Amino acid sequence: MLSRSLSTALRRIRITPARFCTSVASSEQGNSGCDPLYAGIRATQFVNKPALITPEDYAPIPVYRVMDAEGNVLDSSQDPNLSKETVQKCFRDMVTINALDKIMYESQRQGRISFYMTNFGEEASHIGSASALSNEDLVWAQYREAGVLLWRGWTLSQFIDQLYGNCDDEGRGKQMPCHYGSKKLNFVTISSTLATQIPQAVGSAYVLKRKPNNDRVVVVYFGDGAASEGDFHAALNFAATLECPVIFFVRNNGYAISTPVREQYRGDGIASRGTGYGMAVLRVDGTDMLAVHNGTKLAREYCLKNNKPIILESMQYRLGHHSTSDDSSAYRPTEELEIWNTVENPINKLKNYMLKKGWFNEDEENEFVKSIRKQIMAQNQVSEKKQKPDWREMFYDVYDDLPLNLRKQLKEMEDHVASHKEQYPLKNFKS
Repeated sequence: MLSRSLSTALRRIRITPARFCTSVASSEQGNSGCDPLYAGIRATQFVNKPALITPEDYAPIPVYRVMDAEGNVLDSSQDPNLSKETVQKCFRDMVTINALDKIMYESQRQGRISFYMTNFGEEASHIGSASALSNEDLVWAQYREAGVLLWRGWTLSQFIDQLYGNCDDEGRGKQMPCHYGSKKLNFVTISSTLATQIPQAVGSAYVLKRKPNNDRVVVVYFGDGAASEGDFHAALNFAATLECPVIFFVRNNGYAISTPVREQYRGDGIASRGTGYGMAVLRVDGTDMLAVHNGTKLAREYCLKNNKPIILESMQYRLGHHSTSDDSSAYRPTEELEIWNTVENPINKLKNYMLKKGWFNEDEENEFVKSIRKQIMAQNQVSEKKQKPDWREMFYDVYDDLPLNLRKQLKEMEDHVASHKEQYPLKNFKS
C-alpha cells in the first residue's frame, strides 16, 4: 500500500498510483508494457536485462539522390521538373562560380589579392539550396557559399570589389577576401571565426518564430569541421528546445582543412547528431543539384509547418585546397581527386541531365564560358585599380555614435598621418 506522501506526490504530477504500481510490478516480471516515468527521457520501456547499444546497432542514415552520374533520373517522381530556364540558370551560375574561382585563385598566386577560397566540387550544394529557398530567407554562411549570393543577384563587380577591399566594397575594406555580405540580399556578413554563426542563426530564427504569420526560415551553412566546435552543439540544443525554424546546412566535404573526417569523429557523419538533440535530419548527395534542391525545399517546408529545426547534411567533396594558405597534396592522393573531378563532378552531372532533356547546346555554353571569363578578367583589372576606402572608415560602423575613446584615437591618427604624409601612400586611399 502506498504511503500518503507518495500518493500525494503522484497526484501532483498527474500519474495514478495504479499505473505506477503496474509499471513497477510488471517490470519485475520482465515485461513492463508500460512507459517508465522518468522526466529526462522520452517514452520507453523497462527491461530486465542490460541492453548495451553500440554504433553498429544503427543503420547509417541514407543519402538521398535524384540522378546518377550520367544524369539519369532514378525515380521519375523525384524529378522536380524545374523549367528549362531555371535549370539553365542553375548550370550557368555553377559555371560562373567555377570560372570566378579559377581566375581569382590565380590572382592570389600572382600577389594581386591576399587570400582566396575556392568552391570547386561544391557548386551543386550552393545552387541547389539557393534555388529552393525564398530570397527573403535569412542566410548565415561560413565562407564557401558564394553561389548562394550569385543566385540571389550579387554581381561579379561586387564579388571582386570585396576581394580587393576597394572603395566600392560594401564592407569598406574591413573584411578579409571571400568574407561577403549583403543586407539587401539577406546574407549576413561572413565571419572568419569558425562556427560563431551557428548559434547566432538560431537566435535570429527564434526572432522570426515569434513574429505573427512568419513565412521565413533561417539557413546556416557550415562545414564538417565546424561541427566539432562547441558552438555547434550549443546551437543545436538551443534550436531543438526552443523549436526554431532553422535549417542547419552542413557541407560534409571530407576534410576540415587538412584533417580528414575519419580523424574528426567516429559517428555516422553530422546528421546523426540531430537525433540525439531531438531534431529531424536529412542527408542528400551534394554533387546532385536536383537532390539538394528537393532536400532543401522539403527542409524549408518542414521548418515552416512545424516551427522546428532540421539538419540537412550535404555529402560532397572539396576538390580545391582549403584556401590559398593550404596545400592539399600533402594530405590526400591525386587518385582520390580524379574520381570526384570526373564521374562525381556536380557540373558534369547537371550537364548530362540537360543533355538528356535536350536543353544543352555545346556551342552556346562554350560561348558563355568564354564570355564570363572575359567579364571576370576585365572586372579584375578594374577593381584592382580602384582606390582603397578612406582610412578613417576603420573607426566607423561599429557604434551608432562614435564613443569618446574612438574619437580620441581618430584625432591621434589624423595628427599622426598629417605629420608623416611622406610615409603613407595616401594617393591610394579615397579621401
